[in-house]
Amino acid sequence: MTGGAKGLGAATARCLSDEGARVFVVDLHQPSTGQGVDKRITTLRGDVTDLADMSEVVENVVEKTGRLDIVIANAGVAARGATLRASSPPVIDQLFDVNVRGALNTVHASLPRIIESKGRLVLLSSVFAYVNGTGTIPYAMSKAAVEQLGRGLRVELAAHEVSVTTAYFAMINTDMIRQSVDQDPAAQALLNGLPKVLHKRISPEQAASAIVDGLRRRDARVVRPRRWSAVSALRGILAPAMDSRLTGDSKVQSIVASLDARKGEDLLTS
Repeated sequence: MTGGAKGLGAATARCLSDEGARVFVVDLHQPSTGQGVDKRITTLRGDVTDLADMSEVVENVVEKTGRLDIVIANAGVAARGATLRASSPPVIDQLFDVNVRGALNTVHASLPRIIESKGRLVLLSSVFAYVNGTGTIPYAMSKAAVEQLGRGLRVELAAHEVSVTTAYFAMINTDMIRQSVDQDPAAQALLNGLPKVLHKRISPEQAASAIVDGLRRRDARVVRPRRWSAVSALRGILAPAMDSRLTGDSKVQSIVASLDARKGEDLLTS
């Protein structure tokens, strides 16, 4: 699993370990305190933006275990809210490198071994794959790309009996959300523009449990909180209506104006 040193990744590693799996966490950072206590969790240093690095990690795992059954492309970053005009090209490039190229590299490196074992892939998309991405367009684009990766792979790998699960989460109480949303009044204001029923947050442990349940059933989709499933199902109707409402909402346009003044301030968080 990539990006498993903290947050959702660390919680998923623990959850899988509790189920009896031998887990390999691939990350550039040190694991969260306490994770190393579990002997079934091994931390490997790897860069998801480097295909050669990921290929080496995969072969390292196979050398230690003899097989590879589950791969979770969890590594991801977000950026501080800003309009596209105010966003920094280097930050956008890095965001796409991690969120999109990182997922592609993880899949490319592991696919031969996953096909051998008729295993399972999990890709981390987001509800931002289908809600308006105002204020965080590059992030929303990256998660829409991951959604397309998951949908396409599900069809392409069906004949090999490999399952592909795409996970869509809203707000998870992680450091990334605290830094990119909770500490940013403009991001909070945009969030408050959504219906209150969609404000519910979940813990990393709840999201991790949903991933593991989805793996067990080889589900095509995991959506949490569950109420976002309806938004996804009705996206063809709700998305145009929401876009029109946001375009004509003076409060939203005021927030957009403040985000437009953040040139060079869109720092990455992970």
